[in-house]
Amino acid sequence: MDESPPTPGSDELPHLGTFARVAERGSFTAAALDLGITQAAVSQRIALLERGLRVSLFDRRAGRIALTEAGHRLYDYARRILDLHEQARRDLGGHRPPISGDLPIAASSVPGECYLPALLSSFRQAYPRVHVRASAGDSGSVVRDVVAGRATLGLVGKEAGTPALESRPIGTDLLVLIVPPGHAWASREAISLKALAIEPLVIREPGSGSRRALEAGLERAGASLAGMNVALELGSNSAIRDAVRRRLGVAFLSRSAVQPDLDSGALRAVGVRGLDLARHLYVIHHGRRPLSPAASVFLHFLKAHPLDPDRR
Repeated sequence: MDESPPTPGSDELPHLGTFARVAERGSFTAAALDLGITQAAVSQRIALLERGLRVSLFDRRAGRIALTEAGHRLYDYARRILDLHEQARRDLGGHRPPISGDLPIAASSVPGECYLPALLSSFRQAYPRVHVRASAGDSGSVVRDVVAGRATLGLVGKEAGTPALESRPIGTDLLVLIVPPGHAWASREAISLKALAIEPLVIREPGSGSRRALEAGLERAGASLAGMNVALELGSNSAIRDAVRRRLGVAFLSRSAVQPDLDSGALRAVGVRGLDLARHLYVIHHGRRPLSPAASVFLHFLKAHPLDPDRR
């Protein structure tokens, strides 16, 4: 949309495109990078719009911004106006402008390592002008990134558990108990919870979705991590796989993360009777922060391409 100041006597609201980008990104700095202008220019445009409307559109506190009630109301109008602008361009110009823009995503270990590369390859073919910036961490750090606005969307192995965030299931995952070849359990189909309780166990760090799924599964089975023989806590799936190979303990990891090791015989999977470790994977986003067109099409893409181990 035209970002030039209104002419004398005009009632046109200025800089709605800039306003919408700041609202969607939750950051003046990020919006400036997207638009290819300085942060000062973004601030000046928003100030001009606020002066014209005589309302504050953003709460600015402790280095963070959030839409005010008036800002939310204006965003609805702005999005409709901008969408109508693009519709007019399509109808009169005979073409559909492609979806474009910057899309920061944060992903925890399992969705990030096992699903995101193939997912982004397909997404890029469909939306080549969307620039995805992906970062990795555990589920806890992904939640913090989305809350702080460093990521628009997060892919995690547990629900956000934060009132400001919305969680949508996007696929399934299964944790399995892995042991090295030659282990006493390697040729068994399943062992008991009682046997598991005395075996050295390697687990993920607090904040990991895999750890939370294990804790929830044990609780449903009438057990807990406190009753297990926890030998090590490690911060990545690869470190845990290596620890199991070195016979430092057994571990529960996503079947998707260890499938190549199971196929090659480098590790073995063993069932635990009475323990159900199936879980959902989720996409999370800020419930009070409007989604950009790039984020919206990515959500629709996820719905059409659920994260399913059998479809990797």
